[in-house]
Amino acid sequence: MNMCTFKKIAITNRKICDGRLADRISEIIGFTDMIILREKDMSVNDYELLAKNVIDLCEKNNKLCVLHSFTDVARRLNHRAIHLPMGELRRQARKLCDFNIIGASVHSLEEAIDAESLSASYIVAGHIFPTECKAGALPRGTDFLKEICENVHIPVYAIGGINDSNEELVKKCGAAGACRMSGYMRVRE
Repeated sequence: MNMCTFKKIAITNRKICDGRLADRISEIIGFTDMIILREKDMSVNDYELLAKNVIDLCEKNNKLCVLHSFTDVARRLNHRAIHLPMGELRRQARKLCDFNIIGASVHSLEEAIDAESLSASYIVAGHIFPTECKAGALPRGTDFLKEICENVHIPVYAIGGINDSNEELVKKCGAAGACRMSGYMRVRE
């Protein structure tokens, strides 16, 4: 893998965001490659309004915006990048042929292989390191990540507790990128 292509991906979460989500996205967009708009607990109407603004911001900054879970919103906005939890990918796989980019969240090698067979464009695997978002849950670790990277042929993005000090470990496992939620949603002094 060419390390120059290592992607930095922001996963949104307005509930832990310092300030307004739109402002935070504007602040981080310059040093990320992709935004996954993961506000899956919003109403459809609120998510659609937010998605329009974030898609526009990403397009202006030549960044990829991937909507999360709201396939109908993505279709109404003619936006062809969607990320789904593994259960939803399994349920909707045959209905996703109109999407150019399909991401899936996986938590096992079996799920990773299944996601690839269901035409996922990339997978997000985790959680790799201890993280506040999964307090008390044991991390899966770098061996887990390396196993997935070695057994699928699509980009694998690591998630969970990734920061500047451990990102190199993720790269060494063969990951194509690293996702951060709290690391990008919260302002670090």
